[in-house]
Amino acid sequence: MTTHDAALRRRDADLAVLDGLIAHTTVQGIPVLHAPRSGDITAGLVFRVGRADETLATSGLTHLVEHLTLHRLSVSDVHHNGMTANTYTLFHVTGDEDEVVTYLNDVCAALRDLPLERLETEKEILRTEAAGRAHGPNHQLPLWRYGAQDYGLTSYDELGTRSLTADQVRHWAETRFTRDNAVLWITGDHVPDGLDLTLPAGSRIPAPAASGALPVRPAYIRGDDGRVVFDAVLRRSTAAAVFADVLGRALFRELRQESGFSYAADADYTPRDADFATLTAYADALPQKQDAVVGGFVDAFARLRAGRIEQAELDSVRGRMLKLYDALDLGAGMLPSYALGLLHGHHILSPEQHKAELRAVTVADLREIAREAWADGLLQVPTAGADWAGLTLAAQYSPSEVTGTRHESLEDDGITLVIGAEGVSLLLPGGPVTVRYDALAAMTTRPDGARVLTGLDGFRVAIEPTLFRDVTAERIAALDAAVPATAVVALPAREPERIPRPRERETPVPENGRGADKKASARRPPVWFILLVVAEVVLGLGFLVAVLTGDPAHPAWYYLLRAVIPTIVVVRLTRRAYHRATSGRR
Repeated sequence: MTTHDAALRRRDADLAVLDGLIAHTTVQGIPVLHAPRSGDITAGLVFRVGRADETLATSGLTHLVEHLTLHRLSVSDVHHNGMTANTYTLFHVTGDEDEVVTYLNDVCAALRDLPLERLETEKEILRTEAAGRAHGPNHQLPLWRYGAQDYGLTSYDELGTRSLTADQVRHWAETRFTRDNAVLWITGDHVPDGLDLTLPAGSRIPAPAASGALPVRPAYIRGDDGRVVFDAVLRRSTAAAVFADVLGRALFRELRQESGFSYAADADYTPRDADFATLTAYADALPQKQDAVVGGFVDAFARLRAGRIEQAELDSVRGRMLKLYDALDLGAGMLPSYALGLLHGHHILSPEQHKAELRAVTVADLREIAREAWADGLLQVPTAGADWAGLTLAAQYSPSEVTGTRHESLEDDGITLVIGAEGVSLLLPGGPVTVRYDALAAMTTRPDGARVLTGLDGFRVAIEPTLFRDVTAERIAALDAAVPATAVVALPAREPERIPRPRERETPVPENGRGADKKASARRPPVWFILLVVAEVVLGLGFLVAVLTGDPAHPAWYYLLRAVIPTIVVVRLTRRAYHRATSGRR
């Protein structure tokens, strides 16, 4: 039996458990699920491709295909839209039967022949969309957990909108948006006539395996003020979904209702792929309450890990989940989740099977899920740290540095850039930050020579030739030659005033040679320094006069203190100011 045949048998077995609730068939090779619902028809054509399938250098590729596909449909009065997620892309529509058929046919026609003449326009639209998009509270966590690849790409800008070519976009559509990588669902008691879902043949592409950039867990990172966020990766299960609800209720009760530290506190369970899901918990806080919220957050988790969960808590969550199965048009309401389960290859449960699993969940199960979640956890705190809670600060530096030419910073004596044959390192006072060429996610380039290298592990080194000594055009050319061309993203030229300049350590000297020796000119004291020295001299003379001509009614130490204390203050201020001026630090 071939892999394809095995996949088809598994699909048919999964769909068989839904008989009587959801009907299924195929149209031109695409599996179709449908169930009746009153009112207008809603349909969703979903493909197993998303941001996690891209690289950092090509990120935005799937989103670009989605936008190009919908370009000609955007003037329609029918309610429709598209969505690019981590592991899937969805085209959905609501309308009467003819409108739904027309939309689905137009989507497939556009995928067969994308309007690539609009490529540059759609790139700019995506960049504009990204500029106005607000980041969610957990924006940083994927980067730290996964790095600059697969599921971590949601933390990054869509760099591909700068450099993707028409051939890359066309190939992506031909190999990922295929009939074998799609599922269609429709809310109706039959499949409408007139569908033309012709798409190229392909294969069902499994969701990418997750990378790992967080070797030590549980860990914490420092994030934005006002936000405490936690995530963990759990194996998909009914008990894990129940635990997320129990955790959300516990955080809300303890952080809002009882202590009043937070306004919003909740938890979420989201499937990531066929086998794993992401648990995310969140609480907000005022600046003066942030430490208290972190403490309450950790305490709530500790209570659940210890198994101090009331049976009533579990019963309440279970009862709410079971009531979902009492909804009218249950089959139609379950279509999107069943379609995604089928697309990802996740084992599908019938309503009766899922209800049996819900009834079997125990307090002991929730305790074990709490322990697993904490052991895998990544906590984002706005405060100084969370070492006291048994968490480790996520790695801030690379384990090693490369060898190569060394270029001192023109701004800070404690920073050195190393450009080598294997990669680049930025040597900081706390340790090195290294990006190796064989583990490079992307390198952006500017015509002025600036380069930013991002490693697959998420570490990043920015090279500004204007800020490091002897970073010549020849050195940048050697760097470019060592980097894989597929990782390079060219960015447009910057305005001259946006190119960074080092903070001056020396007074500039005209190139025409006016003025005396350059070293002497660079060290000439500024006017304010001369004035402070004069003030010191005056105070010193005042001290001598006071001692020699003082009133016999006052002892000599009286005049000593009256003159020396101001002198000491002025001397210290002068030395500090002079040090700052000559060191170049602000």
